[in-house]
Amino acid sequence: MIIDAWGQHPTLRHSQDPVFDSLRRWTKEPAPEKAIPIETTLASLDQAGVDVMLTNAWYAPHNVLISNDEVAEFVTASNGKLLGIAGGDYAKPMDAIREISRAVTELGFKGVRIIPWLWEVPPTDRRFYPIYALCCELGVPFCTQIGHTGPLMPSEPGRPLYLDQVALDFPELKIVAGHIGYPWTEEAIAVATKHENVFIDTSAYTASRYPPELVRYMQGHGRHKIMFGTNYPMMTAAKALAGLDTLGLDDEAKALFLGGNAQRIFGIG
Repeated sequence: MIIDAWGQHPTLRHSQDPVFDSLRRWTKEPAPEKAIPIETTLASLDQAGVDVMLTNAWYAPHNVLISNDEVAEFVTASNGKLLGIAGGDYAKPMDAIREISRAVTELGFKGVRIIPWLWEVPPTDRRFYPIYALCCELGVPFCTQIGHTGPLMPSEPGRPLYLDQVALDFPELKIVAGHIGYPWTEEAIAVATKHENVFIDTSAYTASRYPPELVRYMQGHGRHKIMFGTNYPMMTAAKALAGLDTLGLDDEAKALFLGGNAQRIFGIG
């Protein structure tokens, strides 16, 4: 099984939001004028042999780019290829708790994602702590971004070391840190090694661009800690997986990376 641990089937609001303008330097694509059809996303997954993509809701201050209900619609239309990751208005923690609880218990979502740079605060911010407690109660992972930001927003909230404190305060909480953590990849590996329930996904990077220290970790004692991700639609799965066979992963490490770890952590049958 191949599972993409970080993607989003975007709404047109999400695709056109100015916060992503800087990313177009890399994709060399203009802002779309029409929403991406669900068929395009599913075809992209099929092309790379991806069985499931975890697709995110996006809640930013004063703006909902992809709502939980829109994610639920995409999931329903995907015939099992998409699974939801919830979000909420973290400026209103009680509202966020109610909304995320609904998304998990009623809509069947598999986790919660908080993008700290959107809120310009680190993951240790007090507003997020009730969400972490809720994740523990619901038994779902907390997903986040680590490393510098492509959007022109502060990168400091993406320092992996902030997750050390979160993991100390919530040892039961499963934390999935996306985007490798560059330029602090060694820091991310140190936090994942220290804490049983901290994991890393490789979204936003092609296999040929994984830092050497991450590849060594995947080959050895970190093989149960790293999972595949794309950050679709910024990157397709086919592009993200190009060069995978050059990494020197044995069969066990490759299977865990491509799907086994995500299957276990997110409870995907």
